[in-house]
Amino acid sequence: MPDFITGLAAAALFCAGILIFNGLTRLALQLNVAPLDLAENGFVQYGLALALSGALWRRHARAPRC
Repeated sequence: MPDFITGLAAAALFCAGILIFNGLTRLALQLNVAPLDLAENGFVQYGLALALSGALWRRHARAPRC
């Protein structure tokens, strides 16, 4: 996979991860199963989304090129 496509996919996954993790955080706060210190757009959501997109980047960067 070319580097441009890999970067584009990682960026799209990062954005989707932020949306998904923010939605899950909002749901957890409404159901009162999360601490009140957990906030939307916090370090937890950005960290998880960055780890997810970083894993995709590393996986495709090591893929053999044909």
